[in-house]
Amino acid sequence: MLKSQILEELHKKHSNLSAEDIDVLFNIFIKKLSHSLKNGKNIELRGFGTITRKINKAKEVRNPKTNEKIFKDQSYKLHFKIGKILHKKINSVAESNIKDEV
Repeated sequence: MLKSQILEELHKKHSNLSAEDIDVLFNIFIKKLSHSLKNGKNIELRGFGTITRKINKAKEVRNPKTNEKIFKDQSYKLHFKIGKILHKKINSVAESNIKDEV
C-alpha cells in the first residue's frame, strides 16, 4: 500500500479533516517513529507489532570480486516482530477476504 492510498483511506474515514491536515499528521507520526528509532528506543504498536533496532557489529569483510579485505563499521538494522492480533488476522482469513481497516 502506498502512502497516498493510506492518506486517501484516512480522508474517507475522517472527512471532517482536510487532506492537508491528514498529510501533516501522518508526516509527524512517521518523523516521530524515525526519531525514536534513531535514539535507540523501541516502537510498540499494540495489535500490530514491535520495531526494534539491532546492531551489526564492526568487522572485516571481503570483496568477492577482488578478494580485498575491507573494514565495515558498526551499523544498525531494523527488526519487526508481528503482533498476535495482526498475525491471527493474516493467517485466519483468506487473502481475498481481507479488507484493510484504517
